[in-house]
This record gives sequence, C-alpha cells and structure tokens, in this order.
Amino acid sequence: MQALSFKLTRYMAVLGGAVLVFLITLTCVSIIGRGLNGVLHGWVGSAFPTMSNWLLSAGVGPINGDFELVEAGVAFSIFAFLPLCQITAGHASVDIFTSKLPASINRVLQFIIDIVFSILLIVIAYQLYNGMLSKQRYGDTTFLLQFPIWWAYAASVTGATVAALIAVYVACIRLTECIFGTDILNTNSRPHHE
Repeated sequence: MQALSFKLTRYMAVLGGAVLVFLITLTCVSIIGRGLNGVLHGWVGSAFPTMSNWLLSAGVGPINGDFELVEAGVAFSIFAFLPLCQITAGHASVDIFTSKLPASINRVLQFIIDIVFSILLIVIAYQLYNGMLSKQRYGDTTFLLQFPIWWAYAASVTGATVAALIAVYVACIRLTECIFGTDILNTNSRPHHE
C-alpha cells in the first residue's frame, strides 16, 4: 500500500509540475507578446507601418485569457503537490520545542496534526465539489475564454480528493506508529521496508 501511495503522490506531483511549466511558458509568451504589441503600436508602427500591421494581424500580442488559465491551473497544481508533501512530511514546521520531547510524544503530536490536516482536506475537497456542482448548474463561464468554470473546479476537486485520501492514509500510519511505538512512514520520500 505504501509503494502505491508513493507512486500516486509522485504522479500527481509530476502532473502538477507539468501544468505549472505550461503556465510559466504561457505567461512568458503572453508577456513577450504584450511587450511586442506595445512596440508594434508605438515607434515601430510609425517607422514600419506595413510590417507592423502584418505582425499585428498575424496575432502578435498577449495571449487572450492567460489570467484565466493561470488561475485555474495554479489551483490544480497546488492540490497536485499536496499529497507528496503530506506523505513525505514536507510541510514547514517549527520544532524548537518538540525536538526536546521524547519520540513517543512527538508521534502523538504528529498523529494529531495529521488527523486535523486530513479533516481539513476532506472539508476542502467536499466544498470544492459543492462549488463545482454549483458552477455547473448555473453554467458560469470565464469572461474572456468562455470556458465553463466548473472544469477548473473539477481539476481542483481531483487533486484535493487525492490529497485528502493520502492525508487519511498518513493519519492511519501515524496512529499505527503511536500504537506500536515505531516509525513506519519514512519521511525521506521512499517507502520504508523492514
């Protein structure tokens, strides 16, 4: 089960990374297009009107709806990275106080933290699902591209659901660690085998 969980979390992280690389590329191309559009409407348009008009009619300019795509894609990417972060204990933590506590108390604290985190992710996934149904029911679309907003919600619900499932799995592992007094889930991003 642990190997499958790690595989799923890595797949989600790679998918989230691919979406993020696409969004970064999209943003860079749009910014360059926006800059070129300004130049073609400025001094280049005055000095070389034929070339300027040809480039502008060819579509040189910002990408239409880039903000809408970035907004939807970043939301998905965040939820796609959460499962790997959760299973590898990659969340930021300040352990000045807890580093001096016995391992058994740290296990209980980690279990409590993971239970709370899994409950929060379940609530987030549930609310995203309800939001998706609402957007789908009312037919809401984005302003520029006119694509249905529920598509972005559906992508985020998928990521949030996987994150919630992994969080529940990690909480179960933490409970087992508390009961048996041993570390089962290795936090160096590899399954622990004994």
